[in-house]
Amino acid sequence: MSAHTRIQKAYKSAKILPIDKNSKLILMSDCHRGTGSGADDFAKNQNIYNAALNHYYREGFTYIELGDGDELWENRHFSMIAREYMHVFSLLGRFHKEGRLHMIYGNHDLDKKDPPWVANNLENLFPGIKLSDGLVLRHEPSKQEMLLIHGHQADFFNYKMWRLARFLVRYLWQPLELVGVQNPFNSPRSPKRRHGVGRLLVKWSKQENKMLIAGHTHRTAFPNEGEPLYYNVGSTVHRRYITGIEIENDIFSLVKWSVQPRDDNVLIIKREVVESGPVVVQFQKERIFAPKNT
Repeated sequence: MSAHTRIQKAYKSAKILPIDKNSKLILMSDCHRGTGSGADDFAKNQNIYNAALNHYYREGFTYIELGDGDELWENRHFSMIAREYMHVFSLLGRFHKEGRLHMIYGNHDLDKKDPPWVANNLENLFPGIKLSDGLVLRHEPSKQEMLLIHGHQADFFNYKMWRLARFLVRYLWQPLELVGVQNPFNSPRSPKRRHGVGRLLVKWSKQENKMLIAGHTHRTAFPNEGEPLYYNVGSTVHRRYITGIEIENDIFSLVKWSVQPRDDNVLIIKREVVESGPVVVQFQKERIFAPKNT
């Protein structure tokens, strides 16, 4: 099965979420919430993430997580993650209670594909939650569709051989990474693998003439005019900052949250718009036109 076919499979089975000019959404990916240990990549940015999440809750945004929210390769028991970050799950539960939470699973939390696993681990936190391989945002009244996936569909090893990859990470590479040895199968840390996955995602967007928004590579992407409409939200485990894509007032905004010093040397958590452009764009049969950056 090719990468194109795997992405198509996610598209065909995806739940459709209607949106319009009044919709307010924040898309994030690759939180990799762990157990607070030295191998927990989320821990260093948890305060930035908490500040951003509280902001989006207060402002009435819908939170959409594009996979790898929890690090279930390195950690066998979700209960340990839930205990460590109960304050995060409590706030996410408030989003869910108000119908403002959607979650897609990725390769590092593919256990969420299994209904019994969800019933045993997530039901108490998010009663009735339904997770999927993909989500389609359908803009009204334009009928323009945007496919949201994690992105591992374009990564053969992490899609078809994820159990082997999980075994290697859990029992081999996690202990080695603690002493500085990098995992060669880690797409975000391997430029060659990361760019290869990105090219396949861009190829699907171009061939299918559709918007595609993903995570997985941890590398943000925002198309220039004339390029295929492939967007990447980045991750919350960058060094000292997190990224995401907001949709508000029919505008896409790639945003960055980080700790910055004020003039009086007080540290604050600041939101910056990196790039932005309109949600509704003009499609043509042979070429996709992306928004101009502002």
